[in-house]
Parts: sequence; C-alpha cells; structure tokens
Amino acid sequence: MTLLRRRKAREFPVSDSELLLFGGALRYDAPFATHQKPLVRMTFWAMARQLPAMVATVARAAWREDPAALLTLLGAELGQGLTRAFGLVAANRVLLALFAAGPTAERLRQALPALLAIAVVTAVSALLSAVSVAAAGQLEPKVERVCTARFYRSAVRVELAALEDKEFHRKLDAGRFGTDSVRLMLSSSVTVVNALVGLAAAAGVLALLHPALVGMLVLIASPKGWGAVVSARRQYASRHAWIEHRRAISVITSTLTSQDSAAEIRVHGAGRMLVDAYDDMSGTVEQEQRRLARAQAATQTAASALSGAAAVAAYGVLWLLLASGGMPLAVAGTAVIAVRSSGASLTALVMQVNRLYEEAMYLGDLEDACAAAERHAIPTGGAPLAAGVTDIRLKKVTFVYPEAATPALCEVTLAVPPGKVVALVGENGSGKTTLSKLIAGLYLPTSGRLTWNGTDVRELDRDQLFDRVAVLSQDFPRWPMTARANVHIGRPGQRLDQARIERAAAEADATDVIASLPHQWDSLVIKGFERGTQISGGQWQRLGSARARYRRAPLLIVDEPTSALDPKAEVEAFQSLRTLTDDGTTVLLITHRLAATATADLIYVLDRGHLVGEGTHEELMAVEGGLYRSMYELQAAQYGIGPDPHSGPARRTGSPHAQPAQT
Repeated sequence: MTLLRRRKAREFPVSDSELLLFGGALRYDAPFATHQKPLVRMTFWAMARQLPAMVATVARAAWREDPAALLTLLGAELGQGLTRAFGLVAANRVLLALFAAGPTAERLRQALPALLAIAVVTAVSALLSAVSVAAAGQLEPKVERVCTARFYRSAVRVELAALEDKEFHRKLDAGRFGTDSVRLMLSSSVTVVNALVGLAAAAGVLALLHPALVGMLVLIASPKGWGAVVSARRQYASRHAWIEHRRAISVITSTLTSQDSAAEIRVHGAGRMLVDAYDDMSGTVEQEQRRLARAQAATQTAASALSGAAAVAAYGVLWLLLASGGMPLAVAGTAVIAVRSSGASLTALVMQVNRLYEEAMYLGDLEDACAAAERHAIPTGGAPLAAGVTDIRLKKVTFVYPEAATPALCEVTLAVPPGKVVALVGENGSGKTTLSKLIAGLYLPTSGRLTWNGTDVRELDRDQLFDRVAVLSQDFPRWPMTARANVHIGRPGQRLDQARIERAAAEADATDVIASLPHQWDSLVIKGFERGTQISGGQWQRLGSARARYRRAPLLIVDEPTSALDPKAEVEAFQSLRTLTDDGTTVLLITHRLAATATADLIYVLDRGHLVGEGTHEELMAVEGGLYRSMYELQAAQYGIGPDPHSGPARRTGSPHAQPAQT
C-alpha cells in the first residue's frame, strides 16, 4: 500500500462540484501514477546507487546531439569544484597568516597573496558558472527538441490499428510526459554534478586539515538531507495525487473563454455554474496546500532543530580540539567556512536526486513509447506501385479491431473499378468507414486478400499507396493555419503552387469563401490570433474539399462530404464529385443521403459487416425487400417523394441478418 493510500479520507476533500461535473474524486488517474509507489518507497541511498545510470541516460542523449557543448558543460562544472577547493585552501592560508605571531602590518602583507588568490579564484568561478549556463542553455533545448521530435516522428508512423489498442495508447500517453523530462533531467544532472563536486572539494580539504572535520560535515548536514528527502516525497505524492484535479480545473476555465461554448455560457447561464465550480474545486486544492504547508513546516523545523543540535555538538568537538591544542585556530576557521558552504550543496544534492529519479522514470516511459511505436510502425519499402489506380480488389476480407469480440467486416469480396464513382451505403455500424480505411491502406486485413493493381497491400510500399489516396472525411482536420496552408497541407511534400491552390478552390466552390476573408489566403482560420477569423461549417467543408482536390490523387475517398452544406450546395457538391471521374479519378463515396448515390456507377450495400448487395441504383431498387430499397424509400417518404422507378436485375451477396460488427 502506498503512502497516499494510507492517508485518512479527511485528507482528500472532495468538492460538490467535483462530484457533479466529474462523477467523483479525480485522483491517481494518470499514466505516471504507476511510478508513485516505487518512488515513495525508495530510500535516498537506493536512489543514490542508481544515480550514475540516471545521469548516463541523459548524458548519452546530450552526447548524440552536441558533444562539444556537453564537454564544455562538464568542464565548467568540474572547474567550479576545483575553484571551491582552491578557495578553501586560500582561505586557510589567509587565516594562518592573520593568526600568526608578529606585527599586524606584517601579517596582512603575508596574507595578501592568499587574498589575491581568493579574488582570482572567485573571478574564475564566476566565469566558469557563466560558461556552464551558456553551455546548458545551448544543450538543453536541443536535447529536448530532438527527443520530442523522435517521439512524434515515431507516433505518426504507427499503424492505425495499433492506436485502437488502449494499452498501446496508454503507453504513448505515458511517453508524452517523458518529452518534458529530458530537459529537466539535464538541468538536474548539472545541479547534481555541481553539488557532488562541491561536496568532494569541501570534504577533501577538510580531510587534509583534520580527519575529524569530515565527520562534522556529515553530522551537521545529515538532518538537512533527511528533511529534504521527506519534503520531496511529500511534495511528489501530493502533486501526483491532485494533478488530474488541477487538470480538470484547467478544462473548466478554458471552456469559459471558448468560442464553441460561448452561446450556452451566456444564454443558458452555464458560465455562472462553471465559475462557481472553479471556485469550489480550487477551494479543495487550497485545503491540500494548507495541509502540505503545515507538514512541510513541521519537517523543516525538526530538520533544522536536529541540524542545530548537531552543529552545537560539532562545534563543541571543535572547541575541545582547539582547547587541547590539537587544532590551530586558522584550521578551525577554515572548517567553519567549509562546513557552512557544503551544507547547502548537500541539501541541493538530495533534492535534485529525488527529482532526477522521478524524471528518469518518465524518460524511461518515453524510451518505451518510442520502442513500442517502432515495433508497430508502418513498414518502409516494399513492392513499387504503378502510377494511377487500375484495379482494387478485396477477396474474403475480414477485419477485427483490437480487443473487439466481433469482426467489423466479415469475408467481404468486391472490386473498385477505376475512374468510376463507387458508393458505400448502409446503416451506422455497417462497416463503411472501416472498409474505406482498408482500401486506403490505413488498416491491413485480419484475413483475406486486398490488392492494389494485383499486388497484396501487405507487400506494397505503403507510402506509395498513401500517395495515391486523398481523404475527405466528415470530421476532417480544421488546421489552425492560414487558408492557404489548409489547402497546401493536402500535398505538403511538394512545393507550394498558388495557381494549383486557386484552381482547387474553384473546383470546390471555395473561391467566394476565400474572397470573403479579411486577408484572403493569408487569413488565419482560427479566432483569437492576429489575422484570425472564424468561418462556418459549410465554408470549412468547401476548404476541406479544396484540400482533397489540391492533392490530385487517383483515388478520392469522401465520407459524408456534404453534412454541413445547404441543399443547393449539396447538389452542386455531388455533381462536382461526378466530374472528377472525367480525368480518371476514382471516387469512393460514403453517404447516408441516398439521393446522391442514384448517379453512382456502382453501389455496395453493407449490413453489420457483411456485403448484402451490389449494383447500380436501378438494379438495387428492383430487389423486393432489399436493404437499399427500404432505406431509399424511407428517406424518400420523409420528403414526400414517390416510389423510384426501377428496372433491371440486381445481384445480392451475404445476408441482411449477419452477425453484429463494429465500425
């Protein structure tokens, strides 16, 4: 049982707002919560034994990126340690000269070289400190950038099916926290090295002066070290117990200024409720902070009292040595200076080792996440894919999502003819979107065979396959960029072509949208920034359509492309999609609005993962009791439209009563 779980319930106050808005206490629910137990239980000495491995982890990352800066940093830190040692030796010589027999003026002249040495050492130490700060400032952001970029480069190459696995997704979430730890670990490592060198310098000088002085150093500093360990443990445990609570408060406050919720906040009065919730939930955090402050104050008081008692005892020993003649007065003065300067170093060492161990665990999460992402990465290379789309076929393809009990698609066999409009229709959960993602190469079949131009997708160069596909989904990304960038991101690997962008906008009927923006193509289509503006859902849909057209891919997959358009614009959009086939583009259309499918060259009907019908609109309408006909007539009845005239035979496959499947 962890330290947190041993606490009494009264130490975890739960506000009424927390219960109402989030259904209970927000505690422990974070990927890094698994690290709480080992850190809280681990002793300081156990962490100290692991210190070399921790420092080596971040040192390797720094060495890979900028070895010169790393060597400069280490040299500056070691140099500072040596200057401390020289400073103590020089201070001892000054005291020896001042306490020696003879006239005062003569003693001051004898102390002058040592005083000058102290001044030089102080100046060198300041210079080395500046060098250290400059080297760390150069190294820290570089290491953080490279490690973070490595994580996200790995993440964007992960197979889409792997992202459906909740365990893998948790691993990625945990790794995301590690991206912040790289820089913190480097900073903490520098502080630890600095403190260790300072302690070693002080202890070395004290050992040369008198062996008993080293024991004095440990005796005085140990209580401070104990207090630092206890305080760090308590601070860590509290911070991690309440981090989800604080995050929830942040979500509430960000909602208060969000444009998406602005209307309800004002009309429904939701703003008052959320502000009251912020006040209520923040009050529970204040209670925890008061408890923590009282506990920290008690610990620091105890540590200071013990350290003070140890200092009295140590100075008593120092007095006995002086009184018995076992130690010169100058040596005693040097010892006092060394003990006082090294106490701060020991306290910093304890605090930073605690922090270093914590951040090292997060960095381990980052390494694990990158390794897992590489194991689940989309393979590079493979069989080349000829230009264009000449033939796409599925033969008894089944696909099951990770941890799903039933298949999303079950033994589907079909072909996508090139240069045609092919529609996928069916009720929600029938597998239409899943099928389109399989065709796009985003998923690989669990069983069966899916081929592009005669080659199995498992053997193809998937990057070449992606290059042949453009996607326009209902929930397409609304990039927080300029209108120009929102279109160009459809083909970012090529040089920006403004003429091509404008042509794509014209084809998508988005020219008027751009003309209405205050800065036209340079308008930032997100509110709250300079040159920022807000556009409607229909305008966004036209901009997304322009992006897909700018890509100029031989296969265009559109999923509910007109959900935000008015009826006139919807008709025009479907007519425009039809014109794309004139240049050989294959259009795979997913829509619930069956009036749009009437002009499709081929329609596939899906029902709970099974292919239950295929043919033209006329052929499917000729099937008595067919799923497509019943769906079409149901929609037509809503608009008072009579039965659709139909003729010709229809082909049916599968069963309308297939096993339920996941979308």
